[in-house]
Amino acid sequence: MKILLLCNKSPYPAKEGGPIAMNAIIEGLVKAGHKIKVLAINTNKYNIDVNKIPAEYRKKTEIETVYIDLSIKVVDAFLNLFTKKSYHVQRFISNDFDKKLIEILSGNKFDIIQLETLFITPYIYTIRKYSKARIVLRAHNIEYLIWERVAKSCKNPLKKFYLKHLSKTLMNYEIQALDKYDGIASITKKDADDLRNMGTQTPVIDISFGIDTAQFHVDNSKTEFPSLFHIGAMNWIPNEEGIKWFLENAWEKIHKEFPKLIFYLAGREMPQWLFNTTLPNVKVLGEVESASDFIRSKSVMIVPLLSGSGIRIKIIEGMAMGKTIISTSIGAEGINCENEKNILIANTANEFLIAIKKCVEDKNFTEKTGKNARCLIDNDHDNKKIIERLTNFYQDIL
Repeated sequence: MKILLLCNKSPYPAKEGGPIAMNAIIEGLVKAGHKIKVLAINTNKYNIDVNKIPAEYRKKTEIETVYIDLSIKVVDAFLNLFTKKSYHVQRFISNDFDKKLIEILSGNKFDIIQLETLFITPYIYTIRKYSKARIVLRAHNIEYLIWERVAKSCKNPLKKFYLKHLSKTLMNYEIQALDKYDGIASITKKDADDLRNMGTQTPVIDISFGIDTAQFHVDNSKTEFPSLFHIGAMNWIPNEEGIKWFLENAWEKIHKEFPKLIFYLAGREMPQWLFNTTLPNVKVLGEVESASDFIRSKSVMIVPLLSGSGIRIKIIEGMAMGKTIISTSIGAEGINCENEKNILIANTANEFLIAIKKCVEDKNFTEKTGKNARCLIDNDHDNKKIIERLTNFYQDIL
């Protein structure tokens, strides 16, 4: 098949959840023998130098990018309060991107055009006009749910009001868009059920995040035990929100119980308030050169998410490397995991303390949980199996 992927971020370099998920699909489709073309939005938030993309990657993906400034414009954001349009979606609309898309569609015939996230949906009109390809939405999240949850936990009344407006307009757009696609491939079964419950007649399938399991090996020979760590892009609001909650509500109790235990924080766009923290034994590293090396060097991953949707890519990668994960119920959504078998679930400060205590005081338990986590990845997240399901779905809607 000939497949065009329209991406809200460049899939290369794959440094955070969205690009990692997109790149996994691209690499899997290429390995399966399909012809791939990528058109991606290059943004101020995830800016890449196209000239630094390796020639081999450019050749197999024919990747092109169009720059869109996604900076929040105060006046536009305020005026949006008086409309029913989604400000999130409106920011992705670009004449330059539309022109480049028309150029590509006018010179090529595609079987499938896959929209990576809801935010590419405004370009469906152009696709229908210039192509007969089937359109598939790759739903990384239920987008409005993220903002609904963020709004719910927000304590500032004015900010809460505005976040509710954003989530409501985004929800309305998301629901209205569902029947514009020919197929929807959600990243979790829960998301697929939620999409069907919204009333869509469009075929929906759950296609999880897959990895090349051969690229993720378990190696605890240089692991610091015990140690805690978190890694994730901190410009994603749920990540920053979760870490702030964990440090303010749980860390004092944990440090008092285990005064020598260190909590390492790594990830892109680390906010200054974290670099300035004086909390004992909290080591803020910022972006690390190798996420895999960092994960292997620590023992227990902390994922204290209070909001969000979809699936946590870094949890999957951590499990693939045999790490024990302690996460909230929301953080573990979309993963076929079992508490105290291949993950530990904690939703309160005391539950995090209890889970950490189990890991710190019993190395065998920690290593066994990590081994079980790796078995889960082999069974449910092997990229070859994921791609087979996705291409069968393509064939069905064709």
